[in-house]
Amino acid sequence: MTQQPAPKIQLINTADYRENYANSVQVRVNLWDFFLLFGRVNQTAPDSVSIQNFQGIYVSPQQAKALLNVLQQNVTQYESAFGEIRLEPQTPGGIIQ
Repeated sequence: MTQQPAPKIQLINTADYRENYANSVQVRVNLWDFFLLFGRVNQTAPDSVSIQNFQGIYVSPQQAKALLNVLQQNVTQYESAFGEIRLEPQTPGGIIQ
């Protein structure tokens, strides 16, 4: 059996393509898909936090798992180069971002 050559991949940005910064990602899951909701956290006072959501993306469970693998590989490489990424301790009932 001969191996098929890898397909040539061409990345094209659509006319409405935008890049943005998010420091909040919320995940909602159901049987058919994962919903990733991206936003920015703004803390105006010690007891007041607002999250401005700006983009929601639906992905299939298979694509979510592929994304998990790609992110894990990249985080591992980042930490090898720059050191461990430390997360703030989570408080009971707190928002996980």
